[in-house]
Amino acid sequence: MSLDASRKTSKALTSEIEVLSTISRENGSEIWRDIAKRLASGRRRYASVNLYKIDRYAKDGDIIVVPGTVLGVGKISKKVTIGAYKFSRSAIEKLSNSGCAFMNISELAKDNPKGTNVKIMR
Repeated sequence: MSLDASRKTSKALTSEIEVLSTISRENGSEIWRDIAKRLASGRRRYASVNLYKIDRYAKDGDIIVVPGTVLGVGKISKKVTIGAYKFSRSAIEKLSNSGCAFMNISELAKDNPKGTNVKIMR
């Protein structure tokens, strides 16, 4: 693992960082390396994005990555694909009711290894 994720205690987080780094290295995609660096940094720097912000700035069909947590404040009316490290319960409920696709960042990186048309939200 090239990034310093050794100080992280969560095995899920370290494996997420390792998968993103590997995909970035294999495909020459800088966006997954950037996301891995953000997750390897301190937890205070993680993004916390509410659904209303995603609804405001995203367009239908966009692929959004949140290097942190998606929170359930607000409504979402657009059909987007969201990859995040964590989702709150209310966000999961609202996203599934609206028909949006949501998954872990590593799953999104495996589906789109080049990182084309991916937007990072903070």
